Amino acid sequence: MNKVVLIGRLTKDPELKFTPGTGTAVCTFTIAVSRRFKKEGQPEADFIPIVVWGKQAESTANYMSKGKLLSVAGRIETRSYEAKDGGRRYVTEVVADEVSFLEFGNKNEQTTQQNNGSIPGDYFGEEDNSDMPF
Repeated sequence: MNKVVLIGRLTKDPELKFTPGTGTAVCTFTIAVSRRFKKEGQPEADFIPIVVWGKQAESTANYMSKGKLLSVAGRIETRSYEAKDGGRRYVTEVVADEVSFLEFGNKNEQTTQQNNGSIPGDYFGEEDNSDMPF
């Protein structure tokens, strides 16, 4: 079974492209995933390249930006290609079936917040659940 579930932060804004001919959306980005254990007191992270296709690719590119927290579920794929210099390149990436936004806000809102100097941090605060049916 080839199944991967990751939670991490975007290292830069997602990159959206469209395939020639069919025009299918493809979004690529990298997430930083914290390791559970620290080495010599310093936090460590792995930087995982992600590929998303279709409508989820468009949504990810439109609503996610550098630093936002998200989760990805998919599979690991490996491939190789011949580079322009004639050498062989090997790529390992996660092809996402599901992308969940754990922090919301479109890019325009974030730009406005950055200009105002008020970028919110992680928010997992308490909510008033008194009207919930369960």
